[in-house]
Amino acid sequence: MQICLLSYRAYKYSGGQGIYVRYLSRSLQKLGHSVDVVAGPPYPELADGINLIKLPSLDLYRLPEKSRYFISPRKLNTWPNFVEWLGECSGIFTEPHTFGMRAYGMFRQDGHLKKYDIVHDNQCVTEGIFKIRQMGMPLVTTIHHPITIDRRLALKASHSAYRSWGIKRWYSFADTQIKVARRLSHFITDSQHSLQEIMSSFGLPRERFKIIYCGVDTDLFSQQPGSQRPANRILVINSGDTPLKGLKYLLEAVAELRKTRAVELTIVGEPLVNGYTEGLIESLCLGDCTRYTGKIDTDKLVEHYSSATMLVVPSIYEGFGLPAAEAMACGTPVISTTAGALPEVVGDAGILVPPGDTGALVQSIKALLDDEAKRKDLGARGVERVRRLFNWDNAATQTADYYREAIESQIKIKVG
Repeated sequence: MQICLLSYRAYKYSGGQGIYVRYLSRSLQKLGHSVDVVAGPPYPELADGINLIKLPSLDLYRLPEKSRYFISPRKLNTWPNFVEWLGECSGIFTEPHTFGMRAYGMFRQDGHLKKYDIVHDNQCVTEGIFKIRQMGMPLVTTIHHPITIDRRLALKASHSAYRSWGIKRWYSFADTQIKVARRLSHFITDSQHSLQEIMSSFGLPRERFKIIYCGVDTDLFSQQPGSQRPANRILVINSGDTPLKGLKYLLEAVAELRKTRAVELTIVGEPLVNGYTEGLIESLCLGDCTRYTGKIDTDKLVEHYSSATMLVVPSIYEGFGLPAAEAMACGTPVISTTAGALPEVVGDAGILVPPGDTGALVQSIKALLDDEAKRKDLGARGVERVRRLFNWDNAATQTADYYREAIESQIKIKVG
């Protein structure tokens, strides 16, 4: 098949969308399919032979906050660019919408409509994507989890009416996604829990969905030879400084643990200026035992997994929980909350605690720190579980089969 995989952003250093695009496209190619990835910045890192079609945007979020509003008029020479800039000025997240506009414009050009057998949208779900579907293209859409959950949790954490008003404006694109999704027919999601959440939030029937677990590249994600695991190093992946990731509760737990023992906390990611956890590390007096890695590549991430005593996933919600699976593949013991799909990923190969429960995190971390045999047992279980359940080749095979269902459905519509 000739496959077009769309992703409005696919950052390779954090978040799941870039990882999903990279490994799914590579595994589809291994099955003999031809794959083009159409993406906006920051662009994905792709395997050799995968064609990347860049749809440049203003990429405002790479700029300092004060600089985003003062854009040269020459850069506002297209309608998508103007909408993107206006959205930033208005406090509305418009990247999915403007990417959909650009993708639709690309497909209107001669040759693109007939080039592909299937278009796969990676959680854009905007009017532009629906217009591509209206052009007669078979379309499959992946929804990793409903953005309505991010909005709900952000509102719950808000401490002022003004802040809540800003959150509602920022997440207004979620309402558009619901309206568009109700006019589409073929969806992929990553877990049973995400399926239930999407069906509830979007009002969609079960028969429109296919559950396909994400995979882990176990050739890359494995414990590095010669690596040593100290007895007190806690690792957490923080791809977004938002309430959804639950970093607040882990920081509180580390502060409590520090009263009786020496522990180190490594946070994979970057601290955000005016972010959700701003000042919390300082107020808890954790500056001397906590460090951010900043942006790191995959090899460095594997190093951190391989040299950690444990990974803690304190999330309030996860549509899948890829860091947990990656850590398990590296033989790293995992403590995770029961939020979202995390129990489906971790299973009996880790320790599960309620989300938002600092006390439960303290007790679980303390118990694992004191039990080396338990850490080794969980590490071995994690490797076995990932290799058995979370395989990108299996994910690609199931995805290709689902593409064929969508194509056959489109043929029936044309014939009918």
